[in-house]
Amino acid sequence: MTRALIFPGQGSQVVGMGKNLAKAFPAARHVFEEVDDALKQKLSQLIFEGPEEELKLTENAQPALLAVSMSLMRVLHSEANFNLTEESKFVAGHSLGEYSALTAAGAFEVQDAARILRARGHAMQEAVPLGEGAMAALIGVDLDTAVEIASEAARDEVCTAANDNAPGQVVISGSTKAVERAVDIGKEKGAKHSILLPVSAPFHCSLMAPAADVVSEILAQVTIQLPMVPLVANVTAMPEQEPDKIRRLLVEQITSRVRWRESINKMHALGVETFVEVGAGKVLTGMVRRIDKNLTAFSIQSADDIDAFARSI
Repeated sequence: MTRALIFPGQGSQVVGMGKNLAKAFPAARHVFEEVDDALKQKLSQLIFEGPEEELKLTENAQPALLAVSMSLMRVLHSEANFNLTEESKFVAGHSLGEYSALTAAGAFEVQDAARILRARGHAMQEAVPLGEGAMAALIGVDLDTAVEIASEAARDEVCTAANDNAPGQVVISGSTKAVERAVDIGKEKGAKHSILLPVSAPFHCSLMAPAADVVSEILAQVTIQLPMVPLVANVTAMPEQEPDKIRRLLVEQITSRVRWRESINKMHALGVETFVEVGAGKVLTGMVRRIDKNLTAFSIQSADDIDAFARSI
């Protein structure tokens, strides 16, 4: 078995995602109904019809992306007879995608995961007043250089490497002025591009501590089952399967670096050759190819993708 399933994070959302799938497959439609019921909101209507600005809100985007990924998983089971334990060695997800990965592996129920992500998204949005936090992509520098840039820019504020996505693609996060300084310093230290990102909060840095406290309280009340296959966690870049440790790591993840490059390399070292992105967009597929051009990566978003995947297993 040389396959791992990977699940996208915030930023991959787009109005209309999952709509054709829900029309074509009752199994997919049922997932969207479950999420709507859990949140007491017609989130599915927002996902399918917009408006985009409302879908992009963190508290909507996070459960919306979960819903799309889980609808695809249900269709894989119903139409392609996909068995996770037989066909995948690991699961992993980028930031909120860890919840999709864990739900796919049976650690969470869909409704529980949707409620957690609604609260997580709201808490992350509220943790820092609008305008006081920022994120920026440093393109063309390695992690060590990005850490050096962030440290120099921080001064007496917060600035840290938040996402180690791929070689030459590191995202920093922190106080707005510090991140702006880092963009300028990045240009001086060899970054090909240093770009402020259009995000509403500084994710994966210490400024998110209030959100981590909220998520800790919520997760303490939710049962986490033993996942059917190990999760390669953002915080450790290692396979994890023990429920209590997963609970701790999900809290730590909010203020910690997403170690995505290391996670992909770890799965490859443990025998994975093919990465299947299940959900909206192809962001992670592109990252995998940047991490190692010899790895196979593709995304599943539509009925045609499911048919092609079914023929490959």
